[in-house]
Amino acid sequence: MIPMPPLDYDDHKVARDADIGAPPCRNCDVVREIAFCAELNHDEIKRLATVRCHAHLPASFTIFREGDPADHVYSIATGAVKLYKLLSDGRRQIIGFLFSGEMFGLGLDNGYAYTAETVTQTQLCRFTHRKLESVLGDIPKLERKMFSMTVKDLVAAQEQMLLLGRKTAREKVATFLLKLSQRAEIQGMPASPVALPMSRADIADYLGLTIETVSRTFTQLKREGVIGLPASGHVLMTDEKALRDLAEGGGAH
Repeated sequence: MIPMPPLDYDDHKVARDADIGAPPCRNCDVVREIAFCAELNHDEIKRLATVRCHAHLPASFTIFREGDPADHVYSIATGAVKLYKLLSDGRRQIIGFLFSGEMFGLGLDNGYAYTAETVTQTQLCRFTHRKLESVLGDIPKLERKMFSMTVKDLVAAQEQMLLLGRKTAREKVATFLLKLSQRAEIQGMPASPVALPMSRADIADYLGLTIETVSRTFTQLKREGVIGLPASGHVLMTDEKALRDLAEGGGAH
């Protein structure tokens, strides 16, 4: 993959709400129940919109790289983003997939701890840390929501450690599919079939497996009637109980 330049407002249709092409927050398609702007009233949404920029980005676009100055926070309106780290030997470890309503970019003083890249065409809301902090002082509920999302990220990181360290390949794939199914339900979408916008290589780098192992595991689960593969990029949860048993270590190996 060819490296992409840093996010550029002119080249990638980034605009403030007052500019043509940037939809106002009231028209946002994001799932408000899980977005960091959830529970805000009309006036609070208007206040937040004054410090918001909107970006339409293509797939495989690098939003920021590990070590870049952590100047901005991002919220996903539509699309999907993957977060990853590069190991010293060049291998890639994907640490998370994020979707509509989710937030990322809460960096440290020494820069972002990971690289963020779009998986599909994606619409983002971007906030500078400094300006967002000024809004947090005016809207306490927004600060509480961001704290809650930070705690959620920590829990997800702990679950990822378990996924990588203690589960078999079949258990990893089953857990991954169930997590995506649960996330779809939260966003008001069908729990099955599950959409998989990411590539097999992405899934492999997330689960700590090879592409061949991921493909072989999908094929085995389909043969056993646990899942179906009706179309590219989708997985049907044919036997959810068997999938749950497998994710919890109770299925056949």
